Amino acid sequence: MQPRFSDHAWEDYLYWHETDRKQLKRINTLIEDIRRHPFTGIGKPEPLKHQLSGFWSRRIDDRHRLVYAVEGEVLLIAQCRDHY
Repeated sequence: MQPRFSDHAWEDYLYWHETDRKQLKRINTLIEDIRRHPFTGIGKPEPLKHQLSGFWSRRIDDRHRLVYAVEGEVLLIAQCRDHY
């Protein structure tokens, strides 16, 4: 499964790259786990509802979430900072 970042998610990713490598490592670990098990695994995967129906969320930490969708063989990462 090939990860693809939205513009917003890429900005989030670069933010972590510059400010907190520990969070960046956690995000990379989550992405690898999602590639193997899109809807189960670490980070408490949770399907989102309403406007974000079709997307899933995993916990990076208590405050931040990784929001993503799986479209065929593409992992679309919509957000990796803050709470949806």
